[in-house]
Amino acid sequence: MFTCDAASIDLTPLPSFSSKTATVDSLQPATNATEKTLLGIPEWLTQINLDISRALERGVNIRQLVAARACAIDGLLIALFKWFELDKTDLALFATGGYGRGELSLYSDIDILLLSPDEVGTDASGKIDRLVALLWDIGLEPALSVRSVNDALEAALDHTIASAQLEARLLIGNDALQDFPAQIVNKQWSPRAFFEVKTEEARARYLQHNATEYNLEPNIKTAPGGLRDIHIIGWVTKRYFRVTKLYDLVQQNFLTEKEFDELSFAEGYLWQIRHYLHELTGRNENKLLFDYQRDIAQLMGYEAQPDDQPNAAVERFMRDYYRCAMQISTLSEMLTNHYYETIIEPNLPDDERPKKQPINARFNQVGDQIAMAHHRVFAQHPESILEMFLLMGQYGIKNVRTHTLRALKIAARGIDQTYRDNPNHQTLFLANLKEQNYLFHRLRTMNRYGVLGNYIPAFSQVTGLMQYDLFHRYTVDAHTLFLIRILHRFTDPNFYEDFPLVSSLFQRIERKEILVLAAMFHDIAKGRGGNHSLLGETESIEFCLAHGMSKADANLVGWLTRYHLLMSMTAQKKDISDPEVVTLFADLVGNVTHLNHLYVLTVADMNATNPQLWNSWRATLMKQLYSQTRRILRADIDAPTNRQDMISATHKQAMVMLDNVDNQHMNRSEVLRLWDDLGDEYFLREIAEDILWHTEAILNHPPIGLASNADSPPLVVLREHRELALDAVQVFVYTQDQTNLFAVTMAVFDQMNLDVLDARIITATRDFALDSYVLLDPSGTLLVDEDSQQELKQRLINAFKDPTVLKLTNKRMPRQLRHFEVKTVINFEFNEASGQHIMSLETLDQPGLLARVGQVFLQEKIEVHAARITTLGERAEDMFYISDQNDEPLSADKLETLKTALTTSLSLHSDSAAT
Repeated sequence: MFTCDAASIDLTPLPSFSSKTATVDSLQPATNATEKTLLGIPEWLTQINLDISRALERGVNIRQLVAARACAIDGLLIALFKWFELDKTDLALFATGGYGRGELSLYSDIDILLLSPDEVGTDASGKIDRLVALLWDIGLEPALSVRSVNDALEAALDHTIASAQLEARLLIGNDALQDFPAQIVNKQWSPRAFFEVKTEEARARYLQHNATEYNLEPNIKTAPGGLRDIHIIGWVTKRYFRVTKLYDLVQQNFLTEKEFDELSFAEGYLWQIRHYLHELTGRNENKLLFDYQRDIAQLMGYEAQPDDQPNAAVERFMRDYYRCAMQISTLSEMLTNHYYETIIEPNLPDDERPKKQPINARFNQVGDQIAMAHHRVFAQHPESILEMFLLMGQYGIKNVRTHTLRALKIAARGIDQTYRDNPNHQTLFLANLKEQNYLFHRLRTMNRYGVLGNYIPAFSQVTGLMQYDLFHRYTVDAHTLFLIRILHRFTDPNFYEDFPLVSSLFQRIERKEILVLAAMFHDIAKGRGGNHSLLGETESIEFCLAHGMSKADANLVGWLTRYHLLMSMTAQKKDISDPEVVTLFADLVGNVTHLNHLYVLTVADMNATNPQLWNSWRATLMKQLYSQTRRILRADIDAPTNRQDMISATHKQAMVMLDNVDNQHMNRSEVLRLWDDLGDEYFLREIAEDILWHTEAILNHPPIGLASNADSPPLVVLREHRELALDAVQVFVYTQDQTNLFAVTMAVFDQMNLDVLDARIITATRDFALDSYVLLDPSGTLLVDEDSQQELKQRLINAFKDPTVLKLTNKRMPRQLRHFEVKTVINFEFNEASGQHIMSLETLDQPGLLARVGQVFLQEKIEVHAARITTLGERAEDMFYISDQNDEPLSADKLETLKTALTTSLSLHSDSAAT
């Protein structure tokens, strides 16, 4: 039981709780007028918080400080209990929840219970109301419950209330009620029922936080690995062991001294973060948002070193947080399972108890878990560490008994270079990677209990390693294991519709361990400086050769590690409708085997990096690049290898499709005349299916620009992207060419909150613009709401009629983006084939970015021919094909002027949007 002993706490002496005139104990019974003075309590509380913060700066342990604040609040509530003469009633005042445990941060909830043997009388009720009003007025915002014993019995049927009552600590009042809260819980809940409801609550809580400790902005209280994971250990064990504090479980031989020390250290680390969160925000804040991460890192002593990258200090801080979170969640999972296996399971009916079956002389299967046959297994047979995980895959066993996990954690510390050099151990490790069954779960357990980091020391260096950005959603170790999990999904029929081509390729790859090893090493050199792909290549080849793999296999793993970003960068940042781009990519890939492996690895990597990164648009780009490259590598004589070949091939394919379409709305001779007018650039950049869609729409629209049709509006049509999901929309615009088309179109899309993924701006030979866009509709209504479609069409048509550029909407910078600094970088490359400059733009993603870029293009008289839009977290990495308004290349002076204008515009906008 927590007891308040303020004298033992190394603090600047806490100020005595008093009013401006006298101590509380000497005050007369309150009157409303006296209470309005608030008795000097707010000033006293402010001083308490200030003294606690100063003590932390002096190095006082945070554990003492959360106890000190609980002591201070104890004194306050006891004094007020007497002040309102509640000590003359039969009420008992309890601290419950975290306050009952004696754990109060600066602005933690003050959970209190007033318990009465019978119904609360009118006189006492009036006094309670005045107490509560005062507590609110002084800013404590108590979570106060007033219950009779009978009410408390009924309330305890709610497991959250029961959990709080388990922590109940009598402060003052009716001593006869001291043990009632715990007795009530014991009466209402059996050990098994309470365990099941609390573990189910934990599972639901995990799902609310993506079932990972590695959220970018974690809730340090409720997220996996947060303080709640420590609380649940206490709740389920206190119900059975009748203990009041966690260390008592050591004396009960339920918890080891080392496990207690690990939990205590990690808990203290989270308490310190929580203290600074409360101090910075002035409220009970538990979310470690980007808004606070840099400041808290500095307050906790994470200083930037001379050679550091800009975000190194905050990344080190978050790495330590994630490691603490993983340690807490691992211990919480293990200890709650240990409770079930040692307390609940032995009392189950015979038909519910797990059956034990021998696997071999060293391991048994117990229900759906694996267990060592005796406690000396790992000590006598070190190879059994790796053998156990192989057996789990072979026998379809997902989980490990807790006494085996405890022994495993100790045994893993003995994995050293001698262990790693043992050929038998190397064979077992590779066999684990070849065995695909439950591979993710087995590697996850290896990682959590120290096996993986000790067997591959470089992997331990990236455990908990994060990048301070919005693009990489997981730490390197979590991302790596998730990548391997996605590789396995390519064999699961449930995911075939999501990854049809990739799944078929992966299932035909016999040596799947090649891809698993490439996944293991592709990011293993992050955080060291230098090119992580090159460093990873060297380490992966050395590892493979040391494990007896052939040189060819080792080189393939190394090649995949080195070039794991090549395919995604080519598809997203280059114009893959240009055959020369694809041919260059094919030359780098070299053969179909490399291509198949790289395609599978890239798709898995993109999915494992950020759930929001992989969408149907990127899937289409990847598939297009794969298909075109495969044709070249297989020496398909029809594969286009230059621009003219691509134009001819697209024209031919469109003609075949036209002949096969039963469409009475298109006359063949009219189609051919139109196609002659559209120009080569159109057939280079569009695919045959879209060409037919555009053609039908144009021929069925009144001719634009003729005297007889002077009022004919521009053509605007839209549809669901044929190869994409419902979040992708194709918009096609056909109108007379004008200088402000790109700028006004971007402004309209911005006004309607539509995100542009791809833009093709083509001028036909008759000076008509054929612009096609691929959009993402965040609201998901554009394709199903006729009014939204008509609004988009009308806005575009009205904008084309007005020679001035639409006024841009002024949007605030999203909260998360305000905490990142992304330098604007603009580069130009001249494309000889098209006679255009390719402008690459890297900058902070910001509201109205493309609309603002469009305004600068209009201002500088720049013609846009195509755009590729890529958003990677907080970074925008866009590409534009540009020329002057006469389709001539831009001079060096014009390029410099354009760069300056863009940099100035984007910098000014990002500064104003942030404020």
